[in-house]
Amino acid sequence: MQRIWPSPAPLDDPGLDDPGLDDAALAAHYAYPDSPAAPYVRVNFVSSVDGAVSVDGRSGGLGSEADRRVFGLLRELAEVVLVGAGTVRAEGYRGARRDTRGRDTPPPIAVVTGSADLDPASPLLTDTRVPPIVLTLGSAPVQRRARLTDAGADVAVLDRLTPDALLGELARRGLHRVLCEGGPTLLGSLQAADAVDELCLTVSPLLAGGRAGRIANGPAGSPPRPMTLVGAIVDSDALLLRYRRSGGVP
Repeated sequence: MQRIWPSPAPLDDPGLDDPGLDDAALAAHYAYPDSPAAPYVRVNFVSSVDGAVSVDGRSGGLGSEADRRVFGLLRELAEVVLVGAGTVRAEGYRGARRDTRGRDTPPPIAVVTGSADLDPASPLLTDTRVPPIVLTLGSAPVQRRARLTDAGADVAVLDRLTPDALLGELARRGLHRVLCEGGPTLLGSLQAADAVDELCLTVSPLLAGGRAGRIANGPAGSPPRPMTLVGAIVDSDALLLRYRRSGGVP
């Protein structure tokens, strides 16, 4: 993995090859702001060069060793992983493995689902070190909510599942370093609410074709949000890009 932006500092000996990014340098490259007082939302996605968000319905077909390395690191740096229920089901989610840096437990997976339609026997609940947080509505069937609670989930019933309500609930729990892993509808709602602070995007060197969707699917009329490139890494023809919010709407 070679960082190409910001430009790496020149080596003392110009005859040496760039050694690339070790674990400490990579963690510094992706560091969150120090002690954010409110939820800081980082979004992580992978896409093909022709814009596909999946191959055969799953994002795993677009991944690479570098992408998996960054995926694991971003989870280590986060305090909570926010994800939509459709992505949980499609990708077969289980609990995070590595401890959050500065804590002795992994980040919980916080799942957004208005219907509470999750399988209590899924790896999300049976293969985890920390209980998942299920963010749902009072209109979700009581039996479903009860089954998830009995299976060990931390079920939070909210009045609405809008970005402000979701992030407010996470903030109430002291979870400010938020990593959103999708899916496109959740990202679309966060983008429409101007709640995305940062986007980490791996561009996979594949022409995927097919009918795969894009990384965001939000409401019509949402204004574009300007972003600033703050990091770029290249590895085996894949680009790992990091963008941060710029300011007002153009």
